Amino acid sequence: MSSAIGPFLKKNSALIVVGATFIWSAVSILNARHEATPAEGDIVLRIGHWQLEAGVREALNAMAEKYHGLHPKVRIIQDAVPEVTYAQWMSTQLMGGTAPDIIEIGGGSIPYNVMLGYYRRYFLPMTVAVNQPNPYNKGTKLEGVPWRSTYKDVMRSVYLEELQEYMQIPLAQFGVRIFYNKDLLKRLTGRTEAPRDYRDFLEVCRQIRSQRDAKGKPYTPIAGSAYHMAMWESMMAEPLTYGAVRRADFNGDGSVGNDELFVAFKTGRLDFNFPPFEAKFRMLRHLTEQFQAGFTGLGRDEAIFLFAQQRAVFMTTGTWDVGSLHEQARGVFKVGIMDFPVPAADDPEFGAISEGPVYERPTSSFAFSVTRSCKYPDVAVDFLRFLGSQSGNEELNRIMGWIPAIKGTRVSPMLEPFNPHLEGIFGCMPMTLGGETLIKWQQLYSLFQVNQIGYLQMASEFLPFYLERGVRELQEMGRNRRRGMVRDEQLLAEVRAAAFEEKVPRQAQSRWIRYRQMLAIRLLNRDLDAAYLQKQLDAEPLANPGGFYEFSPAVVEKVRARVNSKQLPVGSGQRGGSSDGGS
Repeated sequence: MSSAIGPFLKKNSALIVVGATFIWSAVSILNARHEATPAEGDIVLRIGHWQLEAGVREALNAMAEKYHGLHPKVRIIQDAVPEVTYAQWMSTQLMGGTAPDIIEIGGGSIPYNVMLGYYRRYFLPMTVAVNQPNPYNKGTKLEGVPWRSTYKDVMRSVYLEELQEYMQIPLAQFGVRIFYNKDLLKRLTGRTEAPRDYRDFLEVCRQIRSQRDAKGKPYTPIAGSAYHMAMWESMMAEPLTYGAVRRADFNGDGSVGNDELFVAFKTGRLDFNFPPFEAKFRMLRHLTEQFQAGFTGLGRDEAIFLFAQQRAVFMTTGTWDVGSLHEQARGVFKVGIMDFPVPAADDPEFGAISEGPVYERPTSSFAFSVTRSCKYPDVAVDFLRFLGSQSGNEELNRIMGWIPAIKGTRVSPMLEPFNPHLEGIFGCMPMTLGGETLIKWQQLYSLFQVNQIGYLQMASEFLPFYLERGVRELQEMGRNRRRGMVRDEQLLAEVRAAAFEEKVPRQAQSRWIRYRQMLAIRLLNRDLDAAYLQKQLDAEPLANPGGFYEFSPAVVEKVRARVNSKQLPVGSGQRGGSSDGGS
């Protein structure tokens, strides 16, 4: 009997494998459909997201089970989709009316103005819900507090000024730091502590580059990629350009928009010889020299692989990768987390320009919205309340290894290095206006990153193109603004009508406040700002442009006294501390 089975298996092995695979697939599909098919009276909610990092799906499943224990008739099913296809998947699902009941916003390349249209068409506003207390906070210090006020950032990060609505419910906070291989750092440099000073960091990188393994292969100081490049730039090099705020902040909002920067260039207030701009690109050159060859053509996974294989000492990423990196390093090497090194006050290149550490605005993310196609929106919102409660949010983030978004929650000691810098500076060099300048800048900047051209060549090639095409692109921005006025007026008419119809006095007051804010932001201020910039362009170029900020002697003396008494760190970014702007 066995002698007959042997030849049969050998002859039909391929068919047997295909048949077994088909049966396994059929059983899996039937099980999935069985889970998605509610029993009589049961409710099934689907939640879609793109977080495939270690612990996220397990955390959501665990919280879904806890919620099911409180509400036995409700079951939650996940739809986890890879990030690279998430934007297309979400758009297709929304347009086809097959989107999950709860869906994570982000994870793709959907333009912001398109996403605003999605919000209005496909998602339910959360404003009423977030202004009410969260019932799952009962018995805590947050009991009776409006839900949005229980968040560390008071939900400011998910408030849409264009719609004057809260449209999302965030569930975590994130930060970016430098991860490093403790064992490899000690073996290659003899150091047990990570460098904090910028020059010290460069020296450590030089020591790493000089070392070879047993096969004679060199080590890489920093595992980089196109994905990681933006983090190094925004956290280290871009803040050096903060001084531009004193020359280009035309509307006085404390930042520099891309239209403001162009007008500053066009009127002679700024150019590429501006010391903070030169400093940014000198630092970028220092950093890119520490990356592996060809990093601009590599993705996130290639850099992580290089780090996990102990071929690189440093790598930057965020809290979303903490669990994954520690899991990959378990039993192999120890992972350390360090802050980004900062130039000292006496640094020969950057000491006079760096005004402090980078400012990190606390924001909540991992945000979800409820779709209009949801059959049980009240239940969906209630599940988000459960996840956004003090105890629920702490437990969810404990399993994921992320930072909770709710006040009074405990943070894992491993994540303490990610506490945000609440005092510091930020970048003020948004170089592109529209499509043509964006493409030109990206082309030249890519060549600069791989050291095929230097800063002077990049600037000399981009500046004439920028000044010529920028005029047309600024005008196109104005036309786009006017094209949207009809839609804005229609939206305002809807908001005004709702305010007139509201019978509850408190709700009516809230609606009128919303109407006035939208009127000012969407119709009045934008035209006033644009008209002021155009006035600057039409005027004669300034022979000796000054700054926008003026400080009285008393204020200057007060700042100097605070610095001298060490109430502020040296170079903490106080306005007026640089000689290039205010008087």
